[in-house]
Amino acid sequence: MEMASVSNLSPMPSNEHEALIQLFRNRPSLATELLREALHVPVPDHNEATIESTEFSDVTPTQYRADAVVVLSAAGKAVLAVVVEVQRKRDPDKRWTWPVYLATLRKTMECPAVLLVVCTNDRTAAWCGTAIEMGHPGWTLTPLVAGPKSMPAITDPQHAARAPELAVLSARAHGSSADGFTIVKSMISALPLVDDQFRNMYCDIVLPELPEDLRLYVEKMLKSEYQYQSNFFRDQLAESKAEGQAEGEAQALLLFLSARGIEVPEEARARISGCADLAQLQEWIQRAATVETADELFA
Repeated sequence: MEMASVSNLSPMPSNEHEALIQLFRNRPSLATELLREALHVPVPDHNEATIESTEFSDVTPTQYRADAVVVLSAAGKAVLAVVVEVQRKRDPDKRWTWPVYLATLRKTMECPAVLLVVCTNDRTAAWCGTAIEMGHPGWTLTPLVAGPKSMPAITDPQHAARAPELAVLSARAHGSSADGFTIVKSMISALPLVDDQFRNMYCDIVLPELPEDLRLYVEKMLKSEYQYQSNFFRDQLAESKAEGQAEGEAQALLLFLSARGIEVPEEARARISGCADLAQLQEWIQRAATVETADELFA
């Protein structure tokens, strides 16, 4: 696995708007994390979060397209639909189209629907959060807005490992704060859990918002090919070429479990160390972010 050198990391995402939307496409449950952790909005119990079509049509030929649509389901039935919109600046037309998105999605999915607006600056967030008066008595739409001020500050590497995309948004929002180093370090520790093809993009979302000294630190951590210097994976990934990729992944997994304080019985340790199936090891690494016991890896 290889990663582009720092010299190839663009100073800004080629399209910041699209990059932020991609966070939700990669991990639809990011929508529920923002609702719960940034906005403290109750979310119904569900066992699945999926990306659905973003196109809406009303009774006229006019076509509307949201940035992303996430549908939460329980036992195969939709329980909540979330329209996700990324806003970098004011757009008065949205105050007319957003109600259309919600009403159409609610009818299509036959479940409650909410509007989640992710803003890249607090001024835009304040504007987006203004109530939209629909004209009908008692009918007012107030968008749910996640801006830098409402974004949770993730300082715990275990939290970041469970929600890498949320950690990216946290680092972007709070990288310049007093806890910026700890927040960014937590994000870096979670990057090995992200698909190779998206790591550079995630860093591009964060880097332009960081102070120069912290930006240089992140670039150093990401220098050359796959040399993530996280607490969990630094030594194992550096040795993986010499020891064999599967063996390196197995050692990384054991270190990750140890860092989370999870006891690994001898039988489980032997099973992990003896596994030569790289795909299986990578699946276990993904599970390791949320399990409470080593045995849950193999469930």
